[in-house]
Amino acid sequence: MDSNELLKKVRKIEIKTKGLSQNIFAGEYHSAFKGRGMTFSEVREYQYGDDIRDIDWNVTARHNRPYVKVYEEERELTVMLLIDLSGSKNFGAEGVIKQEMMAEIAATIAFSAIQNNDKIGVIFFSDKIEKFIPPKKGRKHILLIIRELLDFKPENKDTNIVNVLEYLTDAIKKRCTTFLISDFIDTHDYYKALSIANRKHDVTSIQVYDKREGQLPNVGLMKVVDAERGLEKWVNTSSSKVRQVYNKWWYERQQYMNTTAQRCKVELVSIATDEDYVKALMGLFKKRGLR
Repeated sequence: MDSNELLKKVRKIEIKTKGLSQNIFAGEYHSAFKGRGMTFSEVREYQYGDDIRDIDWNVTARHNRPYVKVYEEERELTVMLLIDLSGSKNFGAEGVIKQEMMAEIAATIAFSAIQNNDKIGVIFFSDKIEKFIPPKKGRKHILLIIRELLDFKPENKDTNIVNVLEYLTDAIKKRCTTFLISDFIDTHDYYKALSIANRKHDVTSIQVYDKREGQLPNVGLMKVVDAERGLEKWVNTSSSKVRQVYNKWWYERQQYMNTTAQRCKVELVSIATDEDYVKALMGLFKKRGLR
């Protein structure tokens, strides 16, 4: 797209998502993604209900009455967005195309993060690491991320979630809050990589999908395009067997994604392109805030 059209799209996404993060998500984000580190602040006298594990025995012995250590939360977080730029992101039979929804979701999380004074970075991936944007703060940094989301041309079109999770584990040394945003159309077994990444970091998975991907319509002969491999094929959708095989493939892929997230103790939310992602993200944030 030309520079003027890109600027308009970036501005439109900024206005929408910045407003959402300020007016709707700010409190929920803060509750859901608290700083995990704790630093010592002071000691004070023991009060009913304090955890006895926090008693400072040296100070208690000096004063002959119990004192407890008080800790403060390390507020600043690093947030990493792992964003799938494989060929299937351009599919969009229902609602907006997946790429546009991914951009809005990523921008909403990014603006929520800077409201909280957090740093945010991005790893764009296909079946390889396409681009790494190191974590920084500020509006200009987020606008750069949005521009890249809308206009970046990946070299490859296939998907490999294992690669991006291994890269995250190796490249980001300090524990961070991570959002893996993808349609999860991936033939690789990413259980081990996700499990390791979530032990080091705090990973949340966000699936963006189109409902038409899960079910072939009964419309006779239809040309099907594999956007990731560049293959075209005519399919007879009037055949119930063909539709059953396709539906089975979709169901098994979804089952693998859900089961893997559960086994790895990773929060997962699936959002269709014709659904309200605001409601889905609010549900995710509230669920995490109750943990």
